[in-house]
Amino acid sequence: MAEYFVFEIAESLLGKLASNLYEEVSRAFDLYEDVQGLRDTLLIVKGVLLDAEEKKEKKHGLREWLRHIQNVCLDAEDVLDGFESQSLRKQVLKASGSTRMKVDHFFSSSNSLVFRFRMARQIKNVRRRLDKIAADGSKFGLERIDIDHSRLQRREMTYSHLDASRVIGREKNREEIMKLLMQPHLHGDGYGDQSVCVIPIVGIGGLGKTTLAKLVFNDKRMDDLFPLKMWVCISDDFDIRQIIVKIINSASDPTISVVPQESIDNLDIEQLQSRLRHKLSSQKYLLVLDDVWNEDRAKWIELKDLIKVGAIGSKIIVTTRSLSVAYMMGTIPSYVLEGLSAENCLSLFLKWAFREGEEKEHPNLVEIGKEIVKKCGGVPLALKTSGSSLFSVFDLERWEIMRDHELWNLKQQKDDILPSLKLSYDQMPSYLRHCFAFFSLYPKDFDFTSAEMANFWVTLGLLGSPFGSQKIENVGKLYIYELYSRSFLEDFGTHYYFKLHDLVHDLSLYVAKEEFLMVNSHTHKIPEQIRHISVVENDSLSHTLFPKFRGVRTIIFPVDGVGVGSEYLLETWIKRYKYLRHLDLSDSSFETLPNSIAKLEHLRALSLDNNCRIKRLPNSFCKLQNLQMLSLRGCLGLETLPKRLGMLVSLRKLYITTKQSTLSEDEFASMNSLHTLIFDYCDNLKFLFRGAQAQLPSLEVLTIQSCGNLESLPLHLLPKLEVLIVTRCVMLNLSFNSERPIQRLMMKYLHIEQCARQQTLPQWIQGASNTLRTLLISNFHCLEKLPEWLNTMTDLKMLHIVNCPQLLHLPSEMHRLRALEDLIIDGCPELGRKCEPQSGEYWSFISHIKCVSIGETRKRKLLFQMLSRLRLKYT
Repeated sequence: MAEYFVFEIAESLLGKLASNLYEEVSRAFDLYEDVQGLRDTLLIVKGVLLDAEEKKEKKHGLREWLRHIQNVCLDAEDVLDGFESQSLRKQVLKASGSTRMKVDHFFSSSNSLVFRFRMARQIKNVRRRLDKIAADGSKFGLERIDIDHSRLQRREMTYSHLDASRVIGREKNREEIMKLLMQPHLHGDGYGDQSVCVIPIVGIGGLGKTTLAKLVFNDKRMDDLFPLKMWVCISDDFDIRQIIVKIINSASDPTISVVPQESIDNLDIEQLQSRLRHKLSSQKYLLVLDDVWNEDRAKWIELKDLIKVGAIGSKIIVTTRSLSVAYMMGTIPSYVLEGLSAENCLSLFLKWAFREGEEKEHPNLVEIGKEIVKKCGGVPLALKTSGSSLFSVFDLERWEIMRDHELWNLKQQKDDILPSLKLSYDQMPSYLRHCFAFFSLYPKDFDFTSAEMANFWVTLGLLGSPFGSQKIENVGKLYIYELYSRSFLEDFGTHYYFKLHDLVHDLSLYVAKEEFLMVNSHTHKIPEQIRHISVVENDSLSHTLFPKFRGVRTIIFPVDGVGVGSEYLLETWIKRYKYLRHLDLSDSSFETLPNSIAKLEHLRALSLDNNCRIKRLPNSFCKLQNLQMLSLRGCLGLETLPKRLGMLVSLRKLYITTKQSTLSEDEFASMNSLHTLIFDYCDNLKFLFRGAQAQLPSLEVLTIQSCGNLESLPLHLLPKLEVLIVTRCVMLNLSFNSERPIQRLMMKYLHIEQCARQQTLPQWIQGASNTLRTLLISNFHCLEKLPEWLNTMTDLKMLHIVNCPQLLHLPSEMHRLRALEDLIIDGCPELGRKCEPQSGEYWSFISHIKCVSIGETRKRKLLFQMLSRLRLKYT
């Protein structure tokens, strides 16, 4: 069933209404009482939203009530966004000092008097609608629920019994867990308290963690190894008292009646813990804690202190969907359960789809079944769900429907795969659920990057406020890591690239279908309520397809080669969807961006990547004061950037490809929020900010790639630069102003590649001696030696030297780099020979380094992939 995100939206809106900006502007325009009235009503409504979300399937009309609230909250957000826009316009107007701009402003709709009347009318309208909806909600009898006490839906309680004959493909996994259980003293390095061995089994819902634990628990060898075996399902809240009772009952002789419930109720926690310790004391036991969700380490330690009284060799198996839980509880590395093999998948599917031997009579259905099995991604519960739905069905068309339709579109029973996975979704913090839904806009098997997804969420205002000096982009990356720790993401080895398991992608579609839509050739109509749209096929771009609903906030083209060619369609979108926040027109082929683009005053992100036909951007473009991200990468025909680019005062990330030879330094200096600046394939560019005096005070990331005529870098204008990446700039002289005193730098990451004029490393790098952590040097064919001052880099953790064939020597005191953990020397034949382990003359210089790779010890292809990913981390 589709989810609403009304609680998250209401919480975000309340955060804005409480900010100083809204208070100041609302007072200035005499709208303070209206804004506060809106806030008061919203606070009342928010209090019962969690209860409403839990009861929406049981009470008639409640889903529709939630939808109305969500719509009015989003409309309120659009209206109140006008305050931010007006504040930014005044800021630009004040900074410009231009009489012409002030006259234009006076006759525009942004004039203070006009703005006040418009905002007053809109806010009163939103408040009236919200008051009416709040009054309508009283008939549902909703209760106020605190977010920490909302009643999460759990799976059914599990038990230890299992018919092993029904299990397919887990024999190897069982033996691997058995091997761990049979080891007498099993502990991993760095896993804390090792008084009791805890083996975590972790994986997504439906993968068979509980089944594997049952296979092990019921194996006859376990009876000989563990005199006492106990099975406890922790699927509900991690209540210490209830868990103690369950363990006591499970540890009791089944021929003797367990403690009656009335007796348990009369025992206080002291009596219960005493009875528990007595049961376990000096016993060699196996305890299975199944389906653990608790992330509160204090609660786990409290329980562990009570149960670690068993004999040496006692073991605990924990099953969980969360890597964070597994890490917290485990005393050895997690056993990460993987999907079944293709052969076992088919066997399990056929077992549920047919009676024994019946499949031999229907070879045509078996062939279709093979294709259905591929969609299940090796997950046993998905195979069971698909197979069971086809049991005793021999109609070819029904099987083809199953094959051709997404799993999320099929009817789901309570114990089927998507309801099972949705338990993990329901367990997410509210701030993650809305973010997760945006994965539904991308096709299956899409290669995501952490930076791109984090930027997407930033521009849509989905991320919570950063703490202290924490950057908003880092909040997004923390969200991604949290999704990974909850087993929602895979292929996460580098922490920068990742994918979604097909079933997790199905889950995103399952929860997001009310407001999100991925448009392809099978899409015949876009429902009016859709607010976020992605287009993944070129032949699905009929203008009649797109809704007239003006609340659309996102249009993206995520697939390479798919983009907009029709300027008429683009003009239609701009006129119709004035509340757009994120517009990604990558791989489009229109020649002109309409002047009307300036009307998208709410726009936070605009991408025109890889449009080779566009030559200019309209000057009106610079009225987009809310714009935070602008990407013009791969716009090889772009002759010049628009005038007054500096008016984009909210811009944080700017990606440029242009034919210009110089850039206006004054424009960039006024961008006080600019965090990341990237130049790609600017073939004519010779100077960055030539003759500039003003600094770029906020710039932290600068990347320059394939700018073949660039001659110099003005590092003295970049006091806060932390990341510098320079690749394929053959005319660049990095050793500029060698007579100038060495400037202190804040640089943490430096990657320089294919700078042909360099014979040695530039001396200005010394300015980062106290901060530099990563130094990557690649394809310096004239580099002969590394300077002795490299030894002063006391924080350097990673040093990669690749394809520097003339490099013969290391600094003589490399052993002083005590923080260095990762050294790669590859494509440097003579230096590599001198650094060979044990025999090389430089080995004593580098033997203290934790990870050393010389020559071909790492395959070169993998090395270049790693360098590429390191660049991607910052861009």
